[in-house]
Amino acid sequence: METDVTTELYPRERLSQVQQATAEAGLGALLLTPGPDLRYVTGYNALPLERLTCLVVPSSGDPFLVVPRLELPAAKESPAGDLGVELVPWDETDDPYALVAGRLPGQVGTVGLADRMWAMMVLRFRDAMPGAEQVLAGTVLRELRMRKSAAEVAALREAGAAIDRVHRRVPDFLKPGRTEREVGRDIADAIIAEGHETVDFVIVGSGPNGANPHAELSDRVIRPGEPVVVDIGGTMPSGYCSDSTRNYCVGTPPDDYLAYYRVLQEAQQASCDAVKPGVTPEAVDAAGREVIAAAGYGEYFIHRTGHGIGLESHEEPYIVAGNTEPLEAGMAFSIEPGIYPGAHGARIEDIVVCTENGADRMNTTDRSVIIVG
Repeated sequence: METDVTTELYPRERLSQVQQATAEAGLGALLLTPGPDLRYVTGYNALPLERLTCLVVPSSGDPFLVVPRLELPAAKESPAGDLGVELVPWDETDDPYALVAGRLPGQVGTVGLADRMWAMMVLRFRDAMPGAEQVLAGTVLRELRMRKSAAEVAALREAGAAIDRVHRRVPDFLKPGRTEREVGRDIADAIIAEGHETVDFVIVGSGPNGANPHAELSDRVIRPGEPVVVDIGGTMPSGYCSDSTRNYCVGTPPDDYLAYYRVLQEAQQASCDAVKPGVTPEAVDAAGREVIAAAGYGEYFIHRTGHGIGLESHEEPYIVAGNTEPLEAGMAFSIEPGIYPGAHGARIEDIVVCTENGADRMNTTDRSVIIVG
C-alpha cells in the first residue's frame, strides 16, 4: 500500500480524536494491544505476541507506545513511527505492565482495554493497577470506527472489487464430482491471487450443507442439480475486509429452490432500498424479513440481516431487530438475508455503505443463480 494511502487511512489526527473521546468518556486511559483497535488508531499491524505491545492513550498527557525491544524496528517502520508517538522499548527482564502503570499520570480510575486483548494481559494489567476499573475500549472507539472516512470507503470498495473477481472465477472451480474442500482450496488460492493479503473464510455449502449458514468445508461430493452457497472473504493489504455471498447451481436448479430464490432476491433488494440516514438497523432487517415471511418462508430466515465491516469482518453496526441506533452516512455493513429450508439453502450478500442517497453497494456481481456445467 502506498504511503499516501496509508496516511489517508490512518491519519495523524485520529490519535488526538481518540484522546479527546477518551477524556469525554471519563476514562483515565486507553490501553490498546495488537489487533484492530491498535491498527485503527495508529496503522500499526503489530504481531500478537505474549510479549506486551501496548499503545497507551491517557486522557491528558502524551500517548506512548510500549514495545518489546525485539519489535522496536517494526514499530518504527510502521505508520505508528510517523505519528510522533514516543516509542518505549522494554527488555526481557522488565515488567512492561508495571512500566505502563508507572508512566500514567496520577491515580487512574478507569482504563479502557482493547476489545480483543488477551485475558492474560487483562489480568496482568489488573494486578499492575489494582485500583483501576477495567472497561472495553470499544465504548470509546465504536463511535469513531462505525463512521468510515472517504479513504476507508475506498478501501472497502477495493476489497469488494477483489472478492467480486473471485466470484467471477468460481464457475471454473464448481464441477460435478469435486468435493467442497477441493473447490474451497481453489477459491482460497484465488482470494490471494486477486489481491487479498489473507483468507478470512471460505464457505462452499452444496445441497443440504447450503442450509447451514456457517457450513465448514467438507469432503462431500458436489452432485449435478445441486445448489451451492459460496460465502467468501479476506483482508486486503490496507487492513480492510471483504465479504460476499453468491449462489450457484451445477446444472438445472430444483423448482422449489427457484421459487424461494426469487423471494430472497426481492428481500435483499428491499433491505438495501431501506438503507438511508436516520433509518434504524432493525428497520432495515424488517424490510427484507417481512418479504420472506409474507411468502411463507419466515421460519427459514434464522439469522440477522447483516453486520458491520471494516478492519474486522464483523463489527458494529449490526443489522438486527433491537438495534435502534439510527444509521448515519459512512456506516458500512452487509445486507445478507437467507432462506434455508433444509434440502438446500440460499443467501445473497453485499457490503453496502450508507450515504445521503441510500445504500452504495461495494459488490456488483450478478445476484441471480449462476448456472455452471
